[in-house]
Amino acid sequence: MATCPPYPAYPAQPPAPAGGAPRHPHWWQRTWVRYAALIVLLALSGLVILALVREQTGTDGFLVGLGLAVLPVPLLVAAFRWLDRVAPGPWRNLVFSFAWGACAAALIAIVANSFATRWIATATADPSGADTLGATVIAPVVEESAKAAAVLLLFLFRRSDFTGIVDGVVVAGVTATGFAFTENILYLGNAFGTDQLTGDTGIASVTAATFFVRVIMSPFAHPLFTVLTGIGFGIAALSGERQTLRRIGLPLSGLLLAMGMHALWNGSSTFGEFGFFAVYGTFMVPAFGLLTWLVVWTRQRELRTVREELPPYVAAGWLTPAEPYVLGSMRARRVAREYAGHHLGRSARRAVAQYEAYATSLAFLRHRGRRGRADCGFVVRERELLHELWIRREVARPALQYAARTTAPMPMHQGYGYGYGYGYGYDHGYDHALYGNPPYNPYRT
Repeated sequence: MATCPPYPAYPAQPPAPAGGAPRHPHWWQRTWVRYAALIVLLALSGLVILALVREQTGTDGFLVGLGLAVLPVPLLVAAFRWLDRVAPGPWRNLVFSFAWGACAAALIAIVANSFATRWIATATADPSGADTLGATVIAPVVEESAKAAAVLLLFLFRRSDFTGIVDGVVVAGVTATGFAFTENILYLGNAFGTDQLTGDTGIASVTAATFFVRVIMSPFAHPLFTVLTGIGFGIAALSGERQTLRRIGLPLSGLLLAMGMHALWNGSSTFGEFGFFAVYGTFMVPAFGLLTWLVVWTRQRELRTVREELPPYVAAGWLTPAEPYVLGSMRARRVAREYAGHHLGRSARRAVAQYEAYATSLAFLRHRGRRGRADCGFVVRERELLHELWIRREVARPALQYAARTTAPMPMHQGYGYGYGYGYGYDHGYDHALYGNPPYNPYRT
């Protein structure tokens, strides 16, 4: 098997074109065919789950459940998008994740859970025990596996967008948000149907109680479970290609933890009158706080990685001296985008945002290479990112320079550029043998 260098050299020139005639893929291998097949699959799943939920809740219950279940969705998606601001992934990944959770995973769960519960009830002649076993054992395994499939698919087929823990958290959280959305429609719709039969209304109704528990108290429940799986995949993404045990064992461990916490949550109703509140206060809230701290800390570490890994590209002529500081500060990045949007329009603001995202991905890529975790596609990916930066430099650099002048914590120093107190020497893995002095820049004009 071919081996890859632990710290690939700086690209000195564009790769030579491959010899031979170009190969045309078969029609089923074309990108648009795969996208179309995926869209059709999710759309059919959505139509089927829509019909099943409406059959169980009735039209009125479905509409009430839909109206109430949608309330926490924008807040949860916005929260996960905020976590992903350092190196934002493409929107298509989030759309796929939410659609998979709301359609495919929900369909798998409702069919598998119903079948398993009925089979257990028939086999044991104990419908009550079958419901309890289904909720505490079957449902966590089925639902977490179905949600984890979305994370696995993006991990395998969108590897360049899946670079660390935050990416795993965001993908898993948005998938679980979509799943919880569909599940809440079902629960709230059934609760409304029960109230219609009993005539209960107002704060004492089953609908109000269900809304309080599922939407007010625990909108983060499903995302919290699945985020454990996402963290496992995120750590695996940081592992080298030869660390097979880590790349397989960590996602499986995260999935098992997600199933365990989900089972504990579902089983809380069997722990007595106050079992739900005991589990909520003892496990759910602390786990939510701990995971929130972990993700925020990881986000800050990502910004530090950007500041530490980009200076060699300054020395090589790809970036200006101000850019590592600006790209390593969320405030400075926002100032740069606002400056570009105010002076050059929305297209310039978008170009600056893309420049920031590509530069961040470049820093993460170099960080993995310096730590000996680069895969064989390192050089190709580095060249792609450098090219994307270079074609946007004319628009992005004035905005980044402005952001540096207005947000820099220290004044300018003569001779080098901006002195920001972050150690902009060449002690961050810079090697003249790798980068050259002066370097050849294929895009220099």
